[in-house]
Amino acid sequence: MAEVTRETTVQYPSGNVTVRAHVAAPQTKERRPAIIVIQEWWGLTDHIKDVARRYAAEGYVAIAPDLYSRLGNALTTDPGEAGKLMNTLKQDDGLADLNATVAYLKTVPEVDAKRIGVTGFCMGGSYALMLPCINADIKAAVPFYGQVPNPEAPLQQLSGPVLYFYGEDDGWITKADVQRLAAALKKYNKPGEIKTYSGAPHAFFRDTDKTVYRPEAAKDAWARATAFFKQHLKS
Repeated sequence: MAEVTRETTVQYPSGNVTVRAHVAAPQTKERRPAIIVIQEWWGLTDHIKDVARRYAAEGYVAIAPDLYSRLGNALTTDPGEAGKLMNTLKQDDGLADLNATVAYLKTVPEVDAKRIGVTGFCMGGSYALMLPCINADIKAAVPFYGQVPNPEAPLQQLSGPVLYFYGEDDGWITKADVQRLAAALKKYNKPGEIKTYSGAPHAFFRDTDKTVYRPEAAKDAWARATAFFKQHLKS
């Protein structure tokens, strides 16, 4: 049964920057596991807020930080502009703001700080794969079609299991990238699984864009993601 959800906008510091984030959480004071939901290159869209809402309905405190907080909370529907924004954001700054998000979650009374997971899409998928390499508080990661670090050395620091989703018709992430991820998980003896969907393009989970959305793949990925988080964050 879905839980009643409350939604708020919060702010917290990351160095000398103020990060803004959307929080969706069950209407309860009980301590719950938390999931960080990381945006695509468009900014903090309604779609990403909806994903956070869906996780809250599953019983998690879900937080979607605006990774463009340091870029004036930019939001766009133009791919050219989105690409510029993504490339303007230095990865170290994005990771610093995500570390600040973890630090913020630890101050929230209804969050169980020992059970924090991360998921992300496109640009956010890249960050969702990198964050557990630099932050040991992340206990499970579910990146959707994110970039694989090259060289793959950061992956030897992975702090928890990974479930990586990939559409075979992805025009951004190559099969070679995904094979590199599989090889690195094996090489560094890290628990992880890669699920590939045939006929699915990049961003197949984005249900607000019918040109890329693939309902069957998205439904299956959601079922697998929630089962994965339940196994690693709720046990």
